Amino acid sequence: MNAISNFEFKRSTWQTTTILTLGFWLSASLVLDWVIMPSLYLAGMMNEASFTTTGYVVFWNFNRLELLSAAVVLTSVLAIGKTKSDWRLGSIVLSALLLTVALLDTYFLTPQMCAVGSNLNLFTDAAVVPATMSLLHGGYFLLEGLKLVAGAMLLNWCWREV
Repeated sequence: MNAISNFEFKRSTWQTTTILTLGFWLSASLVLDWVIMPSLYLAGMMNEASFTTTGYVVFWNFNRLELLSAAVVLTSVLAIGKTKSDWRLGSIVLSALLLTVALLDTYFLTPQMCAVGSNLNLFTDAAVVPATMSLLHGGYFLLEGLKLVAGAMLLNWCWREV
């Protein structure tokens, strides 16, 4: 009763790595940006003194995961581009864009938001959110939207490519 299967994987290991990494990264971003942070905001945590510290700890860890994911995606796309002659150049551009967004979030926006939100005067309350914080949040969500669109396009290209 030995049956021989002729089933074979048509995707390379690099394509599978790209698909799994992008799926994890984009879904984690959606959960963090559209479930966890709005829940904390609606619960009134933004008016507490520890919100800046808590936000920084959460985003410090998540941004490092984003950098790792972006590096894996860029490496995978470069490896696929090296092995396939008909691979899209746009996928390399999109993966480099994803790495740039992760770098900007990690080393520019998150430290800036923490610095703006920190209350360095012990004798005043931090009840008022500075106007700069709203501008930084707007920039952050603009970059998140760009990341989601670029990541979805790259995921779609990798999924369709056989």
